Amino acid sequence: FKGGIMCKILETERLIIRKLSQNDFDDLAIMLKDVDVMYAWEHGFSDEEVQEWLNNNIKRYEETGMGYFAAINKETGKLVGQIGLVLSVINLESRVTLGYIMKKEFWNMGYAYEGARALIDFTFNVLGEKKVIADIRPENINSVNLAKKLGMVKVSEFIKVYKGKEMVHDVYEIYM
Repeated sequence: FKGGIMCKILETERLIIRKLSQNDFDDLAIMLKDVDVMYAWEHGFSDEEVQEWLNNNIKRYEETGMGYFAAINKETGKLVGQIGLVLSVINLESRVTLGYIMKKEFWNMGYAYEGARALIDFTFNVLGEKKVIADIRPENINSVNLAKKLGMVKVSEFIKVYKGKEMVHDVYEIYM
């Protein structure tokens, strides 16, 4: 999973999940600059922040083999969003964390569920992990509902500091 020249991670019925590249900047910018999409962050990103996001994910691929991945519609070739796995330290414990961000035009079409479900299965069956978590702001109802639909259960909460602001996040888990 770590490194390698293949950028495709997996396929689902409608999606190809692959590593992000610099070629994805324009699509990422559309998504990450949208204040509705970036509701949980409380701001749309600048070009510099989009580039930093992209660079951080490419660095994660090299260091851990994980990161946010591009979710590509197989029929159209269009990027519909990002779905990924990131190593996070929450309450002093390192955990595989699932995340998803979809372009607004592709909300409520089942892409986030389809890709997230495939990555959970991949984490259990290929990476050999026994647990996947998601950290979600409680007011982010769409993400909370998706976590529950995936079979995740709220187990705790913690404070994440982002841009100097303390933000409560709920921790959802699913076990193999």
